[in-house]
Amino acid sequence: MEHLISLGLTEQKIKETLKNATLTATITRAFSYFPPGQELNSTQKPLLFQACSKMKPQSAQFLELIVKKILNHSLDTSLRVDTALEYVLANVTKATFNEADFDAACGVGVVVTPEEIERAVETTIAKYRDDIVQQRYRFNVGKLLTEIRAALPWVDGKALKSEVDVQVFDLLGPKTEADEEKVVKKRREPPVANAVKAASAVEPMTSSSRTDGPRSMVDLMRNVDFHRPGENFKTDGYFVTPETERLLKEHLQRTGGKVRTRFPPEPNGILHIGHAKAININFAYAAANDGICFLRYDDTNPEKEEEKFVKGIRDIVEWLGYKPFKITYSSDYFQQLHDFAVQLIKKDMAYVCHQTAEQMKGFTTEPSKWRNRPISESLQLFEDMKNGKIDEGAATLRMKITLEEGKMDPVAYRIKFIPHHRTGTKWCIYPTYDYTHCLCDSLEDITHSLCTKEFQSRRSSYYWLCNALNIYCPVQWEYARLNVNYTVVSKRKINKLITENVVNDWDDPRLFTLSALRRKGYPAEAINNFCAQMGLTGAQTSIDPAALEASTRDVLNLTAPRTMAVLEPLKITIADYPHAGPIQLSVADFPTIAEKGSHMVWFDRVVYIERSDFMENADKSFRRLTPGQPVGLKYIGSMLRVESVMRNSGSNAVEELICRIEPCTATEKPKAYIHWVANPIPVEVRLYEKLFIHKNPEDSNEVPTGFLSDCATDTIRTVCGYVDKYLANSNVYDKFQFERIGYFSVDPDSRNGQLVFNRTVTLKEDTGKIN
Repeated sequence: MEHLISLGLTEQKIKETLKNATLTATITRAFSYFPPGQELNSTQKPLLFQACSKMKPQSAQFLELIVKKILNHSLDTSLRVDTALEYVLANVTKATFNEADFDAACGVGVVVTPEEIERAVETTIAKYRDDIVQQRYRFNVGKLLTEIRAALPWVDGKALKSEVDVQVFDLLGPKTEADEEKVVKKRREPPVANAVKAASAVEPMTSSSRTDGPRSMVDLMRNVDFHRPGENFKTDGYFVTPETERLLKEHLQRTGGKVRTRFPPEPNGILHIGHAKAININFAYAAANDGICFLRYDDTNPEKEEEKFVKGIRDIVEWLGYKPFKITYSSDYFQQLHDFAVQLIKKDMAYVCHQTAEQMKGFTTEPSKWRNRPISESLQLFEDMKNGKIDEGAATLRMKITLEEGKMDPVAYRIKFIPHHRTGTKWCIYPTYDYTHCLCDSLEDITHSLCTKEFQSRRSSYYWLCNALNIYCPVQWEYARLNVNYTVVSKRKINKLITENVVNDWDDPRLFTLSALRRKGYPAEAINNFCAQMGLTGAQTSIDPAALEASTRDVLNLTAPRTMAVLEPLKITIADYPHAGPIQLSVADFPTIAEKGSHMVWFDRVVYIERSDFMENADKSFRRLTPGQPVGLKYIGSMLRVESVMRNSGSNAVEELICRIEPCTATEKPKAYIHWVANPIPVEVRLYEKLFIHKNPEDSNEVPTGFLSDCATDTIRTVCGYVDKYLANSNVYDKFQFERIGYFSVDPDSRNGQLVFNRTVTLKEDTGKIN
């Protein structure tokens, strides 16, 4: 506390600083370097706090140097302190440190004279004289200051600003009334802050009109402040060893300085919406930096892995528009990983343990009594494990490290007498994620190991393991998972939904697996745009499905051709049909963009409309067809008027309407126009609702009886609808807007001319209409 007070910090700032144990310890250490009786002046106090708060842990050994340079006035400005911190960080891997080079880089002793400032300001103002005279005091002098600072990096900011003000005044004279007038700025509409707000906006935003944020994930990743290849050591938390400089140089020689990322899914299930964010971040960051991205299957758990999942994962990655630089498997490196394990044992950094899985569970377990067994004994036991001489569960190989979360000695290898989908029965010991992931990243020269926040607690073991083996160490960066309400994404829970016959399979359109979203009709572009809207943040958030639906509408609005279809047909016979037989009409695929093409539809004596577009006893608010009110037919320019209502003899339900057709005139106009079909083909249409009742079906507070009990009933409804004949040759995944109804996609179940459509999303403006 005493040191913080001596820095001149406010009471509030002191409270905030005390909450940061690392910063408080750094400040205490900084004061330990003070000579007896040394006090700080008003300029030095903020500089010392700046140095302590900005110093990276890996360059902490230079704190004493920087403190002494501040005390002797060598580092006397904020710019010099920042430069000093950057310099020591950039040289943290060097075997020797040259203080003279440090002083030169920080401008120690460099004095910019008033005469130099005056000449620099004169030269720069002369360069922009015409603009300054024209704009007068509205000219942005920041441009002048920036340019002069580039030429005189160690100039005093106050002296420079004062000289600029004086010379501008000499040029322009005193301010006039016109100079004093405030410029009225045109009010800028606030952008949509996030995808949830976009989902509730009145007008849908198209991918071409969206301005609130990046246009794509690649655009987003261009602006991410990650380390440059080869500058791993500048990242917070990175461990620097005497070998770091050599290892990074060799890494750069192998990679040519390219960004290298990887997407590492387990091939034991289908990818879900959360994986879409991971795919986009890894592939887009590589693309944004002219780098490469691997698709690496993390296949270290043979009991759950299947070839169908391997194929399904690759299929989805390519559907999202990404092409891996190379497809690899953790199993490609099983021999190298085994050899690394032997090295760890020889260094006494790993040991064979006989604690059971139950005994190792949790974070406050008893230390293993085998932790300090002889190295030779662990080597022999590990060899026995590899050769199948020890029973499954009777031994593991554990690493001698404690994770940030308190977990002690994580397991590196376990025994499983299960054939592997690629290596067969060659191995009966398999490495764990904690052991495998960082080593595969190193072997593939990954520059940026991008993963979700739950892996942050593994970062220390990631760095420890690479450094323990003296191999290249990548940098791990974490971001928040993408969580969506009203769903579960756990592979185990989805499998439970399948086995309990709640859903049909991994691609059931009620799920949020990527194969399910594709089957439902969600375009890959919409999912990628949605991920970009979510941004790259460390804060955990849960997104409502409406946000994803809004992104989907944005894309489909521009790409899904309009067509007419009826889901609950009501037969209309036109008594005075004016033509000898059926006729064809040309209808635009996109009514407002004629150049995007058209299609032909039939019109005939018998047409079908939506049953909900007719009401026998309606109030004044109903604007469609009634016995006393005509309705217009889209694209015909005519309207129907009811002559008689035909009923089913048994149920008395309306079965058919006999109507007359009348032209629309200037004096006789219908209140509304409705869609219709004639000479249609029947199709199966599947309408889906939310699978779960609560936002968080896995939350025991919201759903104490478990997620299975939260499943809603009637989440799928199948109807026999009618569509125009021209759709008969549609292909699987073709997408259309059924006018006034919603967006629909052709399902893979379509067979032999019998089309099946899935409703992707309703129209945004469909409230009160057909659902």
